[in-house]
Amino acid sequence: MSYTTEIDLLLQTYISEKILPVYETYESSHDRSHIETVIRNSLELAKVHDVDINMVFTIAAYHDIGLPQGRENHEITSGRYLYEDKNLRHWFSEEEILLMKEAVEDHRASRRERPRSIYGCIVAEADRDIKPERILERCAEYEKAHHPGSSREDVIKACVEHIHEKYGRNGYLKLWISSKRNEEGLEKIRSWIDDGSLSERLSVYL
Repeated sequence: MSYTTEIDLLLQTYISEKILPVYETYESSHDRSHIETVIRNSLELAKVHDVDINMVFTIAAYHDIGLPQGRENHEITSGRYLYEDKNLRHWFSEEEILLMKEAVEDHRASRRERPRSIYGCIVAEADRDIKPERILERCAEYEKAHHPGSSREDVIKACVEHIHEKYGRNGYLKLWISSKRNEEGLEKIRSWIDDGSLSERLSVYL
């Protein structure tokens, strides 16, 4: 994967060779492909904000790396992983590393409070990546992987409940900064909830 030439070449090399390969063993909803999507989305959002592109790139690359230690608090373990990576001191000050750690900690969709910095807002928005069809597919993949004995109907029911809870008009997901793609994607999912077609659309992925 190639990145903008604005990013420090040695930093790109380090993350591409030492960090991104770690994700190749992760489940499909948080694998290397997902991380690279969040990196691309983050770099696109960074174009319209006054931010350090190297920090944006690094935050996106590390934001899910703590998942093997448990999904429930993965944002905390991911932030700790970034903070404890001594190699990053070649490119960033202690203050910058702390800011990146906090951004990783603040990225989770279930977070109720606004991220503490624009860096947290960027990675959170990039991680949303609201592509409606892909969200349904990922939800179905997750349920099948984690509940292999569930019936087709139970998988659909669990996905519908999750999508209502997260993406519904009263759902917990919030968009912290403007992103036309995410705003349009969220409205599309909500329209499927409203017109009752969500279950039928999910069945395509089972």
